[in-house]
Amino acid sequence: MGGAVLPLRRYRRGGPVDRALSIAELRAMALHRLPAIAAEYLEGGAEEEVSLQANRAAFDRLRFRPRLAEGAQGGQGFPYVIAPTGLNGLYWRGADMALARAAAAAGVPFTQSTVSNVRLEEIAAVPGIDHWFQLYLFSQMAMVEQLLARAAGAGVRTLVVTVDANTFGNREWNTRLYAAEARPSFAARLDVLRHPRWLAQVYRHGLPGFPNIAEWLGEGAGDLLQASQWLRCNIAPTVRWEELAQVRRLWSGRMLVKGIGHVADARRAMALGADGVVLGNHGGRQLDGAVSGMDLLAETREALGEKAMVLVEGGIRRGTDLLKAQRLGADAAMGGRATLYGVAVAGEAGAARALAILRQEYERSQILLGDGDVV
Repeated sequence: MGGAVLPLRRYRRGGPVDRALSIAELRAMALHRLPAIAAEYLEGGAEEEVSLQANRAAFDRLRFRPRLAEGAQGGQGFPYVIAPTGLNGLYWRGADMALARAAAAAGVPFTQSTVSNVRLEEIAAVPGIDHWFQLYLFSQMAMVEQLLARAAGAGVRTLVVTVDANTFGNREWNTRLYAAEARPSFAARLDVLRHPRWLAQVYRHGLPGFPNIAEWLGEGAGDLLQASQWLRCNIAPTVRWEELAQVRRLWSGRMLVKGIGHVADARRAMALGADGVVLGNHGGRQLDGAVSGMDLLAETREALGEKAMVLVEGGIRRGTDLLKAQRLGADAAMGGRATLYGVAVAGEAGAARALAILRQEYERSQILLGDGDVV
């Protein structure tokens, strides 16, 4: 057929969220609802987006070798963690709370970003939440100490320290939508007017702020432009091993180091006292051309042994991706965009639908694979 699209093969762009059959369909619905300034921030990667595409390709080139199962299959849990993502209120008012509630209902961890749009104490109060907190290292260690104290006081048990995003990646397509930092171009403003549902649900309430760091932002706490400029100036431009060691001394709970792109750094993170690592390239948004987490997974698991906690992030779109990661040695996969597509469509109900799709696909594929493996 020469690659022609069959009649009626089109993803839904509207309608009830529970009629979405895949993460790809949720994506189509989300991108239809969002204006360009929100959609590009959600979708885009750095520079030529080589890393962004490589994350997906790493899953696509793997193949299952199914085998008949000996004994009962399934029941291996649901190896998914909602990744830390900032500025979620750009997609849906109250998005962080929606994600947290959906995660709690599904029994999966929710990782809250330092630059989320709700205080960490509010997320901690969600009934049944497995609350993880993601930390950026700021130039002033006093800020880090205060955030860690608040996280511990809120009952957070898992700290995720990000090491690959202190210098912001060069996201050119996103930058082209702005006449100046946080000031959309004339064309982008016109595009916003074409999305009345987003305007009514998100923009009329004002763009979200960063309440977890509001005390340091001062009078600029409610201004997205000032807050963005402050972050660029006050996040440490690089992360040093001695700073990670200091965080380890300050934090008594489980600690994962996120953004590991080399097995030698995975070993060193464990040597300084980390409980595990998250392999990946920040969803393709930082160093373009960086290796995918999946490409590092088998080597890292062999190097760290079975006791270390090893997660991968980047490119998760199917339950089969979770199964591939698990069979190659990951304890879980950490995904951001999949549930953001859902929340951008219908808030908590959309996030819940995304998680249900991934779970159903994972459980079905687990049975179909049986005692097989991945090559």
